[in-house]
Amino acid sequence: METPSQFTERKTVLVVDDTPDNLSLMSGLLKDHYRVKLANNGEKALLAVRAAAPPDLILLDVMMPGMSGYEVCQRLKEDPATRDIPIIFLTAMTAVEDEKKGLDLGAADYITKPISPPIVLARVKTQLENKSAADFLRNQAEFLRLEVERQTRRVNAIQDVTILAMASLAETRDSDTGNHIRRTQFYVIELAKRLKDHPRFRHFLTDDNIELLFKSAPLHDIGKVGIPDRILLKPGRFEPHEFEIMKTHTTLGREAIEQAEKALDIEVDFLKLAKEIAYSHQEKWDGSGYPEGLSCDDIPISARLMAVADVYDALISRRIYKEGMPHEKAVDIIRDGSGSHFDPDIVDVFLDAMEVFREIALRYADSDSDMKRKADFLASATG
Repeated sequence: METPSQFTERKTVLVVDDTPDNLSLMSGLLKDHYRVKLANNGEKALLAVRAAAPPDLILLDVMMPGMSGYEVCQRLKEDPATRDIPIIFLTAMTAVEDEKKGLDLGAADYITKPISPPIVLARVKTQLENKSAADFLRNQAEFLRLEVERQTRRVNAIQDVTILAMASLAETRDSDTGNHIRRTQFYVIELAKRLKDHPRFRHFLTDDNIELLFKSAPLHDIGKVGIPDRILLKPGRFEPHEFEIMKTHTTLGREAIEQAEKALDIEVDFLKLAKEIAYSHQEKWDGSGYPEGLSCDDIPISARLMAVADVYDALISRRIYKEGMPHEKAVDIIRDGSGSHFDPDIVDVFLDAMEVFREIALRYADSDSDMKRKADFLASATG
């Protein structure tokens, strides 16, 4: 005698036929092996399939008044929620073209009447086993997809935390604020998105690289952790020998990131761009920048983008030793630097996006409390 749990574990077969005798015949044949549900027309069949507990397999007559079995099959196969339920046509239509039509609609099998009970049971069993195997593979594939997504989110989170931790370390020793990091991130991405279809940049500015640029941008001044306080925190103009020391922050930044790569013992894409930005964002289009005096297209695109973003933000930002410059004047300086300090095409895009830059600057503006905390910290660091 079956227990209730054994009964509920059975597979469910829905039999759809407009003839009561056929429903009775199929119910009697299947009930010792499966849970059986019955429907005497296509409309009721669709309701039964879309119920809370859909069947595992459908035995479907073709010729029924109203909605034919072909139409029922077509509707079920068009619906993602029901398309994986195997359908076996059970019909008196024996022509080859009828069978072909049923299989073309997505049916798993086609049995003609009068039926052979052992054949029907064997084919139902085969299709249910096939469905179980397919369901298992789908579930495994979905599990693996979700696991890959979870691990990818974890890796991305580790990247983000690592970058922000390194950037914050540099920020605590600099007169810039943490919002400078955020602003330059969004400036760079705004420029990159506007240049992604430009003939000179589209080979580099793929969606993946734009995302990596956003991650890498905060590390542009990581090398400042290696600059002595007496120079880094000096409120006035540098003496020539002091400026030479300050210029080494680009090399120090690249070396710090290279050390991180060596510790990982792998090459990481986002660190490659971070090294480019840290090392080359002080280069100038005309070759008068540092550390290598690169010019024009020899300067990495990532660094050229950061040069515009970094200079604009430095001009408009208030520091403990200066007031911020008006947006309009900063724009004029960037414009005047086209072809000398900056890549002319990047400047053109900057000029188109200057109001967006202003909005970013306002959105991530430094507060008075930020400036006071920074001033207090720097005073204690140099006192």
